[in-house]
Amino acid sequence: MAFKYSLYQKSKDPRDPDSEKQWYGTPQSAAPLSGKAMTRAATKNTTTAPIEMEASLDLLSDFIPDQLLQGHTVNLPGLGYFRLTFKSKGSPSVEDFDPKEMFYDVRPVFVPDKEFRKRIRDGIEFEDGGVTKDGVSYRTRADYLLQAGGGTQTPGTGGGTESGEGETDNPLA
Repeated sequence: MAFKYSLYQKSKDPRDPDSEKQWYGTPQSAAPLSGKAMTRAATKNTTTAPIEMEASLDLLSDFIPDQLLQGHTVNLPGLGYFRLTFKSKGSPSVEDFDPKEMFYDVRPVFVPDKEFRKRIRDGIEFEDGGVTKDGVSYRTRADYLLQAGGGTQTPGTGGGTESGEGETDNPLA
């Protein structure tokens, strides 16, 4: 299965809008499955009932925050682990350090297991999901190139026509 991406253009230096612009890829995420649809799909062809998986996930979602707040790292075998992280402001002295004032951006972090990451990395294929430039979205890179007057396609851009070949006044024709 291919993973869709879109291209967008932005300045190399965000502080200088007049700096050279480059093209960047960004993931095109599909809408997530509902909890029920996800558990049905995950338990397909197993002896586990979807409701059992839903209950297990509910238990896990209650268990993980409790463990993190106790200072534990939570390992999910085959997936990775959760840990708690935060940033801290500096204090001129140990006596002046107040954790309620100094700590900020407290958040859980998920670190995927190496084998889990490898399975995803080794199985991924990318599919052209379009181009966005100046607030205009094009369905594919080929559509963008045609509208931009490029006409000629580069390998892997999804085909298209050579400049002048099959062109009409109506881009939808």
